[in-house]
Amino acid sequence: MVLIALRAMSINPLIKEKDVLISQLKRRGYIRTGAMEHAFRVVPREEFVLPSSRKYAYRDSPLSIGHGQTISAPHMCVIMCEGLKLQEGMTVLEVGAGSGYHAALCAEMVAPEGTENPGHVYTIEIVDELITFAKGNLERTGYLDRVTLIHGDGGKGLPEKAPFDGIFVAAAAPSIPTPLMEQLKLGGTMLIPVGSRGFYQELMLVKKGLDSEVKIHRWGGVAFVPLTGEYGH
Repeated sequence: MVLIALRAMSINPLIKEKDVLISQLKRRGYIRTGAMEHAFRVVPREEFVLPSSRKYAYRDSPLSIGHGQTISAPHMCVIMCEGLKLQEGMTVLEVGAGSGYHAALCAEMVAPEGTENPGHVYTIEIVDELITFAKGNLERTGYLDRVTLIHGDGGKGLPEKAPFDGIFVAAAAPSIPTPLMEQLKLGGTMLIPVGSRGFYQELMLVKKGLDSEVKIHRWGGVAFVPLTGEYGH
């Protein structure tokens, strides 16, 4: 079995690179749960980037996916997933589908294969071309049964499917959109970068208590593409 594994690594060097990156993310304290590690191992990031970027899939950096958009660095995807404390059965909203990778990670955590209590991920994308790109990626990797991809203005949320256990926004907003706050379930969590169009914002952790009280925690500086649409820049 060891020999087979070594041969597989020699045929596909991305397997080894993924293992190295996982070790780094665990050592740096980003990957904290078994569910997160499992999702990161199972979801093939190389299938969610442009063909020219496949060899860079397991570098801990954002990569261009065209149309002025990027796939977030792996550590940022992990921060979002772990920050929402994703569990089986949760209903999650993502604003900014991009290539579909982050939605697939979330789906692997809230609706792993074989679970008797599957959750679901709804992801909204405003860029026409990325809808086609993300749909192809999610279909090819087998996540379209757990991820619903919607073309629209993510800042407005998805009221017909609310409330959501968790919401994460993969683009920087000038302020927290009111519709997203309203669509967050009591006891739910939202992660959103807030700031200017430039590549520096602050990641905000928003907690809505069971009594509707909202608490906001600042998680430090980040760099995201700007949110567009009615509640964007």
